[in-house]
Amino acid sequence: MKILIIGGGNMGLTYAQSFLRSHITVKEDMMILEKSPEKADELSKKDIGTVYGEPENCIRSADLVILAVKPQDSAALFEGLRPLIDPQQVFLSIMAGVRMEVIANALGVTKIIRAMPNLPAQIGAGVTAFTSTDAVTRIELVMVQNLLNTTGKTLYVEREPMIDAATAISGSGPAYVYYFMNAMIQAAQQMGFSDSEAELLVAQTFTGAVDLYNKADLSCEAWIRKVASKGGTTEAALRVYEETALHEDIVAGANAALARARELGQ
Repeated sequence: MKILIIGGGNMGLTYAQSFLRSHITVKEDMMILEKSPEKADELSKKDIGTVYGEPENCIRSADLVILAVKPQDSAALFEGLRPLIDPQQVFLSIMAGVRMEVIANALGVTKIIRAMPNLPAQIGAGVTAFTSTDAVTRIELVMVQNLLNTTGKTLYVEREPMIDAATAISGSGPAYVYYFMNAMIQAAQQMGFSDSEAELLVAQTFTGAVDLYNKADLSCEAWIRKVASKGGTTEAALRVYEETALHEDIVAGANAALARARELGQ
């Protein structure tokens, strides 16, 4: 199976490296299309497949085409690709907000898989929600899921609108975590810890809390009750969060991300 990744940015590079590292494909079957000469030169030095600058030199030989460009660049990309593609090719899109119907109409193809990965895919700890058109065969879908699994866990959703929801939760989610971590680091620094001490305390606290959550069948509410003894320090912090409606603000932020994802698809 020959794979063409269009876009040599962070996710395009992550996919190429993950596919090769897992031995699910070989570099002789890996192609990357990158329009920037400087970036293309950098990619060529990484020995992760053949790098091309123009689509007519590579797209016809691809069995799977991965669209890993910014959504705002999709219209120009589609215009250049349409005369070159085979309707039987499978297209995997990770462009936020770009609906499968738009891709189908723009390219004249029917086999489309839409996915939303997130940043931890770079270290094989990501999560990717994905869905597909009816024209994608079960074998093709399993093939693509195996590729996506090289970057972490996957979740198939039946309805395409859930991809926008995944964008708001898991796609943007790492930034929410870093935002909260950054606030805690700053609080620790204000309390007298050095930068490195504050970062260690906060990073390990998050890592340990998530590991503990994953290894036990308890809800977040149950874990909170275990930590927050009545009249204690944790309860004092949680009371402030409740008074400032932090929980509602987090939900509102996620919904704002969902609204933006839907806007991108218009």
